[in-house]
Amino acid sequence: MTNQHAEPISLRTWVAVLGSVVGCFMAGMNVHVTNASLPDVRGSLGATFEEGSWITTAYLVAEIIIIPITGWLVSIFSMRRVLMTGTAGFVLFSIACSLAPNIQMMIFSRALQGAFGGVLIPLSFQLIVSELPAKKHALGMALFAVANNVAQAAGPSLGGWLTDAYSWRWIFYLQVPPGLVLLAAIGWSIKPQPAVLNKLREGDWWGMITMAVGLSALQIMLEEGGRNDWFSSSFIINCALLATFGLLGFVWVEWHAKSPFINLRLLTRYNFGIASLMQFFFGAVVFGVVFLVPNYFAEVHGYNATQIGLMMIPYGIIQFIMSFATPRLMRWTSARTAIIAGFLITGLGCLMNIHLNPNAAYNVIVPSLVVRGVGQSLVVVALGVMAIQGLEKDQLGSASGLFSMVRNVGGAIGIAVSSQIVVQREKLHAMRIGESVTPFDAQTQQRVGSLINKLTHHHQHPAITLYGAGSTDLRTQALGLINQVIQRDALLMSYSDAFYIAGLAMFACVAAGFILRRSGD
Repeated sequence: MTNQHAEPISLRTWVAVLGSVVGCFMAGMNVHVTNASLPDVRGSLGATFEEGSWITTAYLVAEIIIIPITGWLVSIFSMRRVLMTGTAGFVLFSIACSLAPNIQMMIFSRALQGAFGGVLIPLSFQLIVSELPAKKHALGMALFAVANNVAQAAGPSLGGWLTDAYSWRWIFYLQVPPGLVLLAAIGWSIKPQPAVLNKLREGDWWGMITMAVGLSALQIMLEEGGRNDWFSSSFIINCALLATFGLLGFVWVEWHAKSPFINLRLLTRYNFGIASLMQFFFGAVVFGVVFLVPNYFAEVHGYNATQIGLMMIPYGIIQFIMSFATPRLMRWTSARTAIIAGFLITGLGCLMNIHLNPNAAYNVIVPSLVVRGVGQSLVVVALGVMAIQGLEKDQLGSASGLFSMVRNVGGAIGIAVSSQIVVQREKLHAMRIGESVTPFDAQTQQRVGSLINKLTHHHQHPAITLYGAGSTDLRTQALGLINQVIQRDALLMSYSDAFYIAGLAMFACVAAGFILRRSGD
């Protein structure tokens, strides 16, 4: 084993690994690249808000179905064929998205873009852990972390800038140059392998069908639930039932199948099972925060897409630096210590935003993003290394698919939950603040009188005074201004609550980190 680790890594291996990291970055960025541009896309294509939401939903549904199947596809068609087909399809449908003449073609193209791009993230993870020796896994995970974490910051930044400077259609051309580079890298570095087509006849089709139904119904429910008032909608109820029965059927089939397409029993492995649970909560918080921050800047401070993108740049830079610093830190301490520290720092970064006020803009949010970026880099690198320790090489395909799947499912749930926390807590806080702001309250009357005086002094028409209709108009305006303050304060408190809950989730993962086994550190 020592001799094997001492063998030099070939140039072809490094090109394959780096190429897959580029693919991972492309797929990761593409999830977020449309976030800041959706209003422009909807306006250009004449789409409603509900139709526009499917631009993101279609991509995520297709991606979340393909990720777990990727390992099985590789076992049949080979790593080279799956990577090249996925990359070529991803580039092709990126161009189709940019040329979409209507919302229907855009949604169709986004779904296929997600399906082809879905193989790129788990295969990057699989190539790192299968082709690099154990001593280089930390470096490989650092590259994987850069691809995942920097993509989250680069997506909104580049998407917002391109949309404002040129057109939303240019955001999809971002994928073309790296896609062509990836195709060349795969073609040169990965040797062709014969296909094993007889495995198609032995495929775990019921497992794949139940998984596809369950995960797609869950994703659609989470994406559309808030817009359809959740379980007051028969559509959401049906999605929930499909998700429940589909996922239960999937677990039952995979647990009893002779040749399951994904080995769920890996979750019973001590470290892999705990790491996967931590990965689920990590995905929920990271995706949720990436969703919250742009919305906070837009709703509270009225930032445009370019301004929001600029605010995310420090977040990407610190993760780029920390991803490469983490392997050295792990050598000085251990993977488990890095995981615990990473979750602790990420949690503290979330808690930095629990006392938001009207002056809390980039001066508060950006420092917290930087702190979270430090913690997230530690977690992505160290948790990936810890999860795959001790796994057999023939299980790495299932492991990479499972590990990527739980992160994305966690992310989908995290976005839905964070969105609902903001919506529901805003209503609750507005109601509670409103209870103390009544026309009979002395402080409220004083505040209304002060606002009326200010409005009177700034009014351009002297004929309107504090008597008659003019007085009523000014009083209505004053009450309207007070209501705006109430709604603003309620919104700030609801965002604070969402960050507080995210911080608590990360601290729960700190506790879980202490029960990970240190073997192999």
